[in-house]
Amino acid sequence: MALGDARETTAVAEYKRVLARVLENRPSGTRQRLAVALGKNRSFVSQIANPSYSTPIPAQHLDLIFEICLFPANERKAFLEAYGRAHPGKLERTKHRKGHHLRPVTVYVPDLEDEAKNHALDRLLNDIAARIGKLTED
Repeated sequence: MALGDARETTAVAEYKRVLARVLENRPSGTRQRLAVALGKNRSFVSQIANPSYSTPIPAQHLDLIFEICLFPANERKAFLEAYGRAHPGKLERTKHRKGHHLRPVTVYVPDLEDEAKNHALDRLLNDIAARIGKLTED
């Protein structure tokens, strides 16, 4: 492993430790709410919060993670500093904005009585919301 790769892996583990610490201090159900908001499985949330996995957290998910997990200011700062070390320039390229806020909206849809179909519908609705957000970025 090259020295740069080792530093990146260490920094990735560092920001994942911050996320894991924040999640540990949140109410039961936070991981599930985060998974639904991201349009992913709960196992995805476990993977992005586990410092043992070197898989990076996609930058486009950060604002949503901060909103759902209610990151305290000091933890958010520590997370972003480690993220910046792990992925130099990535935050700037993804137009990550410090003051960007999301708000939850509850939508009631029919239960399709099929777990795969329900999950596909959840992903579709999250995709629509993400596209609306992109339209409003200017």
